[in-house]
Amino acid sequence: MWQNRPMDTGGGSVPARSRRNMALPFLLALCALLAVFLPLFVSGDFYFFQATREVGWNPSQDKIPFREIRFESEDGVPLQGWLLCPRKGPPRGTILFLHGNAENIGTHTRSVLWLVKAGYEVFTFDYRGYGRSGGKPDIPGVHRDARAAVAKLLSLPGASADRYVVFGQSLGGAVAVETVAATPPPKRPRALIVDSAFAGYRRIVRDMVKGYPGGWLVGWPASWLLHDEYSPERWIAKAGPAPVVVIHGTADDLVPFEHGKRLHGLAKDPKGFWVDKGGHHIMALSGPAMRARFLAFLKSVIPPGRGGACSP
Repeated sequence: MWQNRPMDTGGGSVPARSRRNMALPFLLALCALLAVFLPLFVSGDFYFFQATREVGWNPSQDKIPFREIRFESEDGVPLQGWLLCPRKGPPRGTILFLHGNAENIGTHTRSVLWLVKAGYEVFTFDYRGYGRSGGKPDIPGVHRDARAAVAKLLSLPGASADRYVVFGQSLGGAVAVETVAATPPPKRPRALIVDSAFAGYRRIVRDMVKGYPGGWLVGWPASWLLHDEYSPERWIAKAGPAPVVVIHGTADDLVPFEHGKRLHGLAKDPKGFWVDKGGHHIMALSGPAMRARFLAFLKSVIPPGRGGACSP
């Protein structure tokens, strides 16, 4: 370890050469961090997109009826999704589900099968670069994909803007906020539900790099290379007039609980904050109590009756 000490010159000042020697290790460490992190920030893949192509599961393996839905994003990128249907009778309502950043719909869709079993149809899809969708993921692109998914859902025979909600988890929750706010009011959902979502793209990156030695030196300046105009904290106040529900676990070690608090604070009434005490990332709805609360909320916001894209 470097042990040199500045000479005492009587005036308390440090010679210029010693100051340069002291700064050298700092500059070398900063350069190393920049070499690692900057290419990832510039590529847009840093932290947000961990896509896989192979779809190893489909709803038929759990005996859930479904239809494959193919459509195009706003810029022409081909996208693939599924419409999952209740086994018996017409659906109680429609849920547009936006999944998280890892793998693809073959992984995430199993976490919402309980909604289908409760009588709701679920439309979910893969962002560009995920599963069987074309293209490569980037922040503006996945938002285009989500807006196109709303348009596709509402174009399906039997689907109605009066009987659907948007539900997103993690990255999908963040994307859902801007998607709903950008949807023309007559086509907006009956509710927006975001689970374990981050408040801002730049904000979550800064939080993430805090765990690296000297990470804050890179995180703050490099995060400005990211698109931030789609960050949910910029849009959630415009997502009404339908109610907004924010769900977040207090022990979330991927997206800190403060992100959920911030989103709830910025949302306009009517709104709700469902706190999962001691809960981890996207784990709140794994328990019966929160699922029952979710179903009761759906019943309160979707008008009575049955019908949807799965109806005969």
